Amino acid sequence: MEKPVFWNNTKRYYDLKSFWRNRFGGRVYKLPIDAGFTCPNRDGALATGGCIYCDGRGSRLRQAGPLPSVSEQIAKGRDYYRKHRRAGQFIAYFQTFTNTYGPLDHLKRLYDEALAQEDVIGLSVGTRPDCVPDPVIRLLEGYAQKHHVWLEFGLQSMHDRTLNLINRGHSQAIFVDAVQRAADKKIQICTHIIVGLPGESRDDILQTARFLAALPIQGIKIHALLVLRETALGKQYEDGVIALMTRDEYVRTVCDILEILPPEMVIQRLTADGYRDIFLAPQWAANKMEVLNAIDRELERRDSHQGSDHALA
Repeated sequence: MEKPVFWNNTKRYYDLKSFWRNRFGGRVYKLPIDAGFTCPNRDGALATGGCIYCDGRGSRLRQAGPLPSVSEQIAKGRDYYRKHRRAGQFIAYFQTFTNTYGPLDHLKRLYDEALAQEDVIGLSVGTRPDCVPDPVIRLLEGYAQKHHVWLEFGLQSMHDRTLNLINRGHSQAIFVDAVQRAADKKIQICTHIIVGLPGESRDDILQTARFLAALPIQGIKIHALLVLRETALGKQYEDGVIALMTRDEYVRTVCDILEILPPEMVIQRLTADGYRDIFLAPQWAANKMEVLNAIDRELERRDSHQGSDHALA
């Protein structure tokens, strides 16, 4: 299978930068927003403590004091990217915790405020699959008639045993239902997965990739498992209960995933980075660029690319 011409890039995968350029003809940047949300498995609605890898602090803005308004956060980010990256168009990215977890009128006020800002052409809303009732999907569908809208679901793994182990508080079936209800509504769907979760083998991870490749999903974020201090995962690591992937294992597994995914799926992320002040492991993940370069080299060594094994998945 040849590399798709429509990517219009020099990569061996369809990266977000290339997607923006193809879709909008120029530079587009996501502006991260902390709108003050929490999560149902943190506030007691489902559980407390959150996912085992989450430190619960939220964004650096939240740690610094009262949160600026959505419009203030956008203005600051927009000024930075205009100056340093020559950006002209922006996506308001509601990033911190579960950004559909609240009354519908509250969500609408926040999203309306974001879309009213200069040069903001759309929304990206990070959430959980158990926090998108039909009224929320209809709200986002309405925005998608005139704006570019992404709905980002944290999944992490297709395996219910893993979801239970990491305290996600939802099942694979709930995720599938959310995707099916949001599909075919002009909403772009992005899914987050974590590579290296406790108890998962390489085959388990590739099963998740095949599972996602068969769903109506337009984008994916692939994260390395990061161990942070003052988390349940951090305690397990310090107690020697869990083992982490090496960089080479992570790179090979990510390349295996890319080969399985359909060539039109937008690769929004290939690794992860965390707060340095509470970062424990793995040390190789602290250098994001080295990991990305290693993925490029491995795909080149294989003479492979995203989607090369999709037909076999």
